[in-house]
Amino acid sequence: MKRRLLLLIPLAIFAVLVAFFYRGLAKDPAARDSALLAKPFPAFELSTLADASQRLDRSLLEGQVTLVNVWGEWCPTCKQEMPQLLELADRGVRLVGVDYKDTRENGRRFLDEYGDPFTVSLFDPEGSLGFDLGVYGAPESFLVDADGVIRYHHTGYITPQDVEQVILPQVAQWQ
Repeated sequence: MKRRLLLLIPLAIFAVLVAFFYRGLAKDPAARDSALLAKPFPAFELSTLADASQRLDRSLLEGQVTLVNVWGEWCPTCKQEMPQLLELADRGVRLVGVDYKDTRENGRRFLDEYGDPFTVSLFDPEGSLGFDLGVYGAPESFLVDADGVIRYHHTGYITPQDVEQVILPQVAQWQ
């Protein structure tokens, strides 16, 4: 009898592991919420992409609802997302870009080629602001209210449907 129980222990452990793996694989990794929701945007001091001598800080994000978009020239999905960001800018949404883990030359060339929807682009070559935001890849976007508090986090590519069904309603909610 004891032998039979000992044989069931590995089977039970295997069944528990299968259940955990199945649960983990069934989750969408892009559907995670930011730990920073309802918290102030992290403090930073970065130069702009356009001017290495111009330094900006978190006060840039106060006074107006802003969509902060983390992007990089090296990111193929960021290229696909640009038409949606240009549309958002045309529709009056204030956008601030964060050129993440890039070179200044590549970032400028990217905006020249694909368009520049941003009021300003911050230059984050080491990824320090991206790290503080919990970014694990580009593109990622953060909606910041007029008080500088993160109200929405969008992981990945903003689709045309996301513009209408998610981003614009979120902007309207926090204005």
